[in-house]
Amino acid sequence: MLPLIPRLKDENVLVGFDTADDAGVYRLSPECALVQTVDFFTPIVDDPYTFGRIAAANALSDVYAMGGRPLTALSVLCYPGKGDLDDLQAILRGGADTMIEAGCVVIGGHSVNDEEIKFGYAVTGLVHPGRVWTNAGARVGDVLVLTKALGTGVIGTALKRGLAKAEHVEAAVASMTTLNRTEATAHGCTDVTGFGLLGHAREMALASGVTLEIESKHLEFLPGALEYSAAGAIPGGLTNNRSFAGCAVQVAGDVAPEIEALLYDPQTSGGLLLSQSPEAARGRVIGRVVERGAHPIVVR
Repeated sequence: MLPLIPRLKDENVLVGFDTADDAGVYRLSPECALVQTVDFFTPIVDDPYTFGRIAAANALSDVYAMGGRPLTALSVLCYPGKGDLDDLQAILRGGADTMIEAGCVVIGGHSVNDEEIKFGYAVTGLVHPGRVWTNAGARVGDVLVLTKALGTGVIGTALKRGLAKAEHVEAAVASMTTLNRTEATAHGCTDVTGFGLLGHAREMALASGVTLEIESKHLEFLPGALEYSAAGAIPGGLTNNRSFAGCAVQVAGDVAPEIEALLYDPQTSGGLLLSQSPEAARGRVIGRVVERGAHPIVVR
């Protein structure tokens, strides 16, 4: 068991790390609060410009998942001292172009000499204190909306194994570089990233004290994802996610194995999982929020 991490108690901390939310929220005034997050990772595509774009979209997503508007960003970079400077410039340009698209100002950053490339951003945004979306906000009677198709993890694994078709990789890249900004209203929200759909759904169900019912037939998968899942292109993170969240999940016997696997697939810059009133829901409804049952998550 990890030791308790000391922290300063402050009544203005509206969201900390207690409920595994995507970002922290700190109240500045009755009308304004800061949203703060940081995210960076190693390259998942070969093209450096595209990697920069994906890294930026992924970091921005945490602010959108709290209902916030990105304001400023600081780059976080690990790069070999003797690395290719043209590649470095392309990474930074890709990230900057996505930040510009989001209306978010890059105001600085920090870099270290590291043989393993890593890139991302610490992003600060703004949100009204009374309109923060959290893992704990899901309400019984809400519907669940997922804003992007699943499958970036298995497609990335298929790419590494030389199995992925170019058009499938292009579709995955298009998804990962699409910003998660939305005009939606929600009671609760999380973005679906490294823990997969069910890993992040577990956090929402536990924080909200509810059960999330997911209809597998309503899920959307990226082109090629089901094919590669059935062929065994399973990333290590998927297996870890199943071990972590599987005990919280009840899966109907008629759900195909390749579909069940994709529910644990670690996503990069995945979509938002929104808990919304039926009247406010826009987009693909994949399930509903019900009273807590025997399992926090039920998949049919």
